[in-house]
This record gives sequence, structure tokens and C-alpha cells, in this order.
Amino acid sequence: MFVNRMLCLLSVLLLLAGFAGAEESDRAVEESETVIGGIVFHEGWDTRDNARVFYEIFVGSFSDSNGDGIGDLRGIINRMDYLNDGDPTSGKSLGIEGIWLTPVFLSPSYHKYDVTDYEQIDPAFGTMGDLQELITLCHERDVKLILDLPLNHTGDRNEWYLRFLEAHREGRETDPYYDFYTWYPAGATLPAGRRFFEAADGLMVEANFSDSMPELNHDNPQVREAALDIARYYLAMGVDGYRFDAAKYLYLGDHDRCAAFWKWYVGELKKIHPEVYTVAEVWDTDSVIEQYAEAVNCFRFSASQAEGTIAAAAKGGNVNRFTGDTRRYLEEIHAIRPDAMNIFFLSNHDMDRAAGFLTLASGRMAMAANLYILSPGSPFLYYGEEIGLRGSRGAAPTDANRRLKMAWGDGDTVRDPEGSHYDSQTADTVAGMQGKENSLLNYYKRLLMIRKANPEIARGDYSVLSFPDSKAGGFLCTWNGRTAAVLHNTGRKAVALDLSEATDMVFTGVEAAIGKGQASLEGTVLTIGPQTSAVLR
Repeated sequence: MFVNRMLCLLSVLLLLAGFAGAEESDRAVEESETVIGGIVFHEGWDTRDNARVFYEIFVGSFSDSNGDGIGDLRGIINRMDYLNDGDPTSGKSLGIEGIWLTPVFLSPSYHKYDVTDYEQIDPAFGTMGDLQELITLCHERDVKLILDLPLNHTGDRNEWYLRFLEAHREGRETDPYYDFYTWYPAGATLPAGRRFFEAADGLMVEANFSDSMPELNHDNPQVREAALDIARYYLAMGVDGYRFDAAKYLYLGDHDRCAAFWKWYVGELKKIHPEVYTVAEVWDTDSVIEQYAEAVNCFRFSASQAEGTIAAAAKGGNVNRFTGDTRRYLEEIHAIRPDAMNIFFLSNHDMDRAAGFLTLASGRMAMAANLYILSPGSPFLYYGEEIGLRGSRGAAPTDANRRLKMAWGDGDTVRDPEGSHYDSQTADTVAGMQGKENSLLNYYKRLLMIRKANPEIARGDYSVLSFPDSKAGGFLCTWNGRTAAVLHNTGRKAVALDLSEATDMVFTGVEAAIGKGQASLEGTVLTIGPQTSAVLR
């Protein structure tokens, strides 16, 4: 049995080593270093801070444990060995370091963003015991778990909203729920740019997303306390943090007031759990996102989607522009808050999937992954990205086509969500990709191992390696007195870069290379293959 396990591990490592290689370095491996699949894990690789790779799971579409066609918490528990097997050096699991669950609370919809009760797990997803088991399992494997927390609005079946309507219907102005939601009386002049609907007897209630999602009144101290109670409840269970939905909608059109709320709210959470992980959805330009930087880390939307900076570089664009733009953004958010993090991603549950606009066959999907995962901060993968799962909204009235079932290929009974009609059979399956030497899945495994093995990439001080006469480029990252360099060639031909033109630093060799080609270092000249990235030290 032991021999069989070793042969299995060896085959996995051979697969991981098969994508692209660096020439053998003549540097002796230090006793403190671990070498797996040709990747050297350097001191600090097992750090347990927040600069980690997260994996977004749209719960109802991921994995079904009970045969009802709906993904659930037990399904995620059953797939933990796929996500993270507890050994970052094994090469067998994907190697993610954090999980973001879309809302799991009681709700009438398939997406669960219209919460009926924040302190109940929706029965379609399982039980509170299932969530607790998942939290425990994640922590045993050094995986952080964060919950999607929609606090801008609730569902219209929420007890808070029902009591709000009752208080207005009966004219009880002193009722605690009378001002729980944002409302105006009949005939009042409504604020421009915001959406209201008539709830009852002329009562105009704000609902910028849907009539079934009334907006909470965050000026009300009781609303704020209720919002804190929810977070306290799950932090006490062991949840590591939250993703804040629709963060700029609390006071739509007033970013100062929105940011002030999140500064207060995250500050209160840090009193409970100083290392709490928080990230906000502020779907806007960098200049708007930076207004929230003092309060909370934010997803960087300007880098995402088909027209974002990541895709532009991955399609053969100028890497120097990408790294220069990344440096500018880091400098600006660090000037506001020194520990602010860059949060890159390609797509999420509200966007068309990346495999549709980057494509696997062109090599652009893999190149985009290199660009954003081998970058500072805390990148987020959307489930299925690692197998090239596709899905786009098209002319559909909902986003269901962007939230299709995970393609396991092993008999999992999870189904596409209601309202979807996109042909989801456009990607290979997990089962089909596991044993393929050059599959995208095995590519992602190796990529995440490279990032993990070189902790400077995620945490280091960032400085650009610029090459004016080339579209190839990269950056230096220095952390705890050690420096690594990351170089990217997104073009279709090999390039030679004289590193002495960009830095005085002397490199001992290529630590790792990943892509369609190889990388080698002769003196100060790095030769890097097409659509390939390299890490040097």
C-alpha cells in the first residue's frame, strides 16, 4: 500500500513538472528548503497571514451531497481533498488557501442574496452543524473560510421587514422597526438616482436591486447593532471573515458615508477578531475604490473581465503597462492604509466567465492566471475557472448562466441553477483533467504551488522591472530581507531580457517557470519562452 501511494504521488509530481521548466540551477539546496516537483519551497512558505489565494464557491452550483440537484455544504466538505488536502507540498489538491461562500442563509431564491433569516442556514444547503464541520475542516488544513454578508438589503420575507411594514401600517412611530428600512412618505420628493417602490398605502421603500430586496437604514443605531450581531454570531463559530456585498449601495451616490460605515463596522469586527479577513464589493473605478481603502480591502474591478488590465496583458499586451499600473495602485492604497491589500480576480458570479473571453486553446487563460496569481495580495479564483468552465449571461434576464454547475465528471448530481439555459458542456471535467499532463487543472495546481513556495510574491514590497524595448516585463518583491523576481512574456515568441537594464540585483538562477515555454538565465540575460512566466531569486 505504501509503494502504491508513493507511485501515485510520483505520477502527480511528474504531471506538475511537465508544463514548463527552468534549467537546472547550480545553487545548492539549503537544508531548510523543501523541493517538490522541481519547486523549491523557501523559508516562510507556510505563513498563516491573510495574503492568500481564495476560491469563490457559488454554493448551490458546486457539489450535491444528497441527490436533490442542489449544491450544499456537505458537498463542499466532501470536496475538500480536491480544494486543499492539508499538505501544500503534495501537489495533489488545487492548493487554495481560503474559501468564499456565497450566502448560505435562509432565503427563498436560488442565489440567497435576499436573506430571510441571517441566523438560519437554508435547509437546501444543510444545517448549522454542517457549517461548523466545514469551518473545523478548513482550519485543520489552514484554509480560511469567509461568508458573503449582504447588509445593504434583506429579503422581503425577513422578520425585520415584516415588522417594519406592520409598524407603519399601525402608525407606531416609536416601534424599534419603524425606521429599520429607508423610506419616504407618499408624495415626498425622492432622491435622484435611487430606486423606490410603493410597499403599502403610499409608503415608498428604497430597493435599488429589486422590490423583493428592501434597503436597510444604516443611520439607525439598531440596524447597525443588528448587523454587528450577525457578524459576531458567525465569528464566534469560527468563521474567519466576510465578503461585503453591494458595499457602495448603503448610501447610494454618497461614497463618503458608505466608507464611513465600513470603517466603523470593520473596526468593530477587528475588536472581536484582530485578524478578521474582510473584502468589499465596490464595483467601480480605482479612484472610487480608493475612497474605501482606509476602511476595507476591495476587489479591483478595473483589472477584471474582458476589458480589464489582466486580460489586456494576457492577450499579448505590454506587461510593463500591467506592472506599472499595479505599482501605481499599490502606492495609492498604501498611502491611504499601509496594510491595504491588492485583490485581483478575473471574474465572479456576476460576470461572464473568463474562459469565454480568454479561451484555453489560445493560451491566454493560463497566461492570465500567471499574471494575477503571481501578484501581491490576495487573489480570488471563481469555482470552475481552473477547468475552463464557461458561462455568459447573453440576453438572459438573470445571471444564472454565469453560475452553472461544477463539471466534476464523476456522477455528482448537482444541476444548473433555475433560469439558466447556457450549454455548460463546453469544458472538460475535473475527472477528465486530473490525469492529463497538460490540463488547465494541473497547470493551476503547479501555479499555486509556485506562489506558495515563494512567499515574497504575495507579501513583498513591489518594484517594477521595466524593459522599454520589450512587451515582456515583471517586478521585484522583497519581504523579510529576501527578494524574488517575477517575469512574464505574454507574446508568442521567446524573448531575451538583460536584467541589468532594469535592476542592479544579481540573480542566482531560475527557480520556477510555467507556461508554454521554458526559461533560462545566462549571466544577466534571461531567455523566457512564449506565454511563459518565470520566478528568479
